[in-house]
Amino acid sequence: MPVDRGRWAILKRRREAKCPGCGTTVARSLLDEAHWYPFWKNKEGGCPACVQKNLLRNLLDHGASSFERSVQSSWPLDAEAAFGAIPTPLRLRADPRFTGRGVTLALVDSGFYPHPDLVEPRNRILAVGDATHEPMRAFRFSPDRRPAWPKWHAGADWQWHGMMTSVVAAGNGRLSNGLYAGLASESNLVLIQGHDENGRITNETIVRALQWLLREGPALHLRVVSLSVGGDPVEPLLGNPVDQAAEALIDAGITVVAAAGNAGERRLLPPATAPRVLTIGGIDDRNSFRQEEIALWHSNYGEATNEAPKPELVAPSLWVAAPVLPGTAVAREAMELFERRRRGQPFNKQRLAELKLITPHYQHVEGTSFAAPLVASAIACMLEANPKLSPLLVRQILMQTAEPVPGAPTDRQGAGALAAGAAVARALQERHGGGGYEKSPTTTPEGVVFRFHDDEAQMVEVCGSWNGWAPPGTKLAKDGDGTWRTAPMKIPPGTYDYKFVIDGKRWMDDPANPKKTHDAVGGLNSVLEVPR
Repeated sequence: MPVDRGRWAILKRRREAKCPGCGTTVARSLLDEAHWYPFWKNKEGGCPACVQKNLLRNLLDHGASSFERSVQSSWPLDAEAAFGAIPTPLRLRADPRFTGRGVTLALVDSGFYPHPDLVEPRNRILAVGDATHEPMRAFRFSPDRRPAWPKWHAGADWQWHGMMTSVVAAGNGRLSNGLYAGLASESNLVLIQGHDENGRITNETIVRALQWLLREGPALHLRVVSLSVGGDPVEPLLGNPVDQAAEALIDAGITVVAAAGNAGERRLLPPATAPRVLTIGGIDDRNSFRQEEIALWHSNYGEATNEAPKPELVAPSLWVAAPVLPGTAVAREAMELFERRRRGQPFNKQRLAELKLITPHYQHVEGTSFAAPLVASAIACMLEANPKLSPLLVRQILMQTAEPVPGAPTDRQGAGALAAGAAVARALQERHGGGGYEKSPTTTPEGVVFRFHDDEAQMVEVCGSWNGWAPPGTKLAKDGDGTWRTAPMKIPPGTYDYKFVIDGKRWMDDPANPKKTHDAVGGLNSVLEVPR
């Protein structure tokens, strides 16, 4: 029977609709799910991403326990809503304009899996290497080919960790309708399996992986390497083969990031000991936007040399959303638990908590193993904004823009917590040869100056609570380097919320300012503090 294409197109249009919040076209059934949520007021529904922002706002308004009770009693579909963990871009105050496009990121871990968040709708895995033996085996893939390599579908324990770190960094949230995307959700990937025949990560396998990346990096356009592995103890620390291999990558213009480790000891293992490797410790941000609630996590620390205190930065290592390995017993159990919960049937609540499940496809995880790829993904966004950044300049920008953790000793937090949006803003400034680091906003004796970078905008205004958000906003003037600035504005001492308005229609919080608070419509405002 011939297909009636006109009728099929009409049926498709009826099944799809634009989200009234963001304009994204999604299945109408997804928009309709928003009506089950007790705080959602728009009669036209909303896409999962917009509902998620609204969930976060109400989570902050009502507190975790009362919010959870309200949702669970009123919204039967909350089992699929994933309200438990703040999505990474919101958690790190990322600039949504940059997602690692055109940047290749390599991860070295025990093993990997071609998760849908990495290979759908377009495959972004360029190559997979196996460092078990010398010489290393490698498999390359095109964007239109679903990647497969020996034992990729084994469902083995050694695949879990690398699958999670790669999706944390660069997943597009495919199995969460975009909710749990990583910062570098459009970057390309190279994945290197680093376990030996006994399932251990050794100095030999790490060196083999790094040397292969050094040889093949130019052809793969490699710019960032993330290692969520630690080698064997070595003496002396400096001059060991792992550190030498990492330093060679940095000499070649590739930024290298390594996890500090989780034991909470003053003891680091290669490659976290290499002087120019960015070593990343952990923080517990309490699943909150509030800076004052951040505390250090029990990550390792120490000094590799007198010139390179370690870690350089800290990043979230708790409440990080990561995927469940498809096809495993845990994945099947998760589906069953959530299906029973959705139907209102008895289910094992304790088991749901034990598995730390957020949705049938994601769970929250912990460890500096996830802090390191978060930083690597932020670097990919910085390099999209400014491809000319050297590893040294990447390091300087990340440390200049980091937010100090209140009350934490310097030797355990380095420069402070990753501020992804501010780092991208600084990278944009460097694209035009910017000199000193200019924060936004800054307070001068003449008044407050706001800055924003956008080469394409025709008009930028700033609006805020200092005058009740009264229109029109204060216009920013554009310099030749794409940076927009206000003249100094006289604003009385106090704390205010503000946003930029681009071309009179697009509202955006300040990507260079990590201080945020929720607005009244499910998004974020930036916070200005004018001292007395």
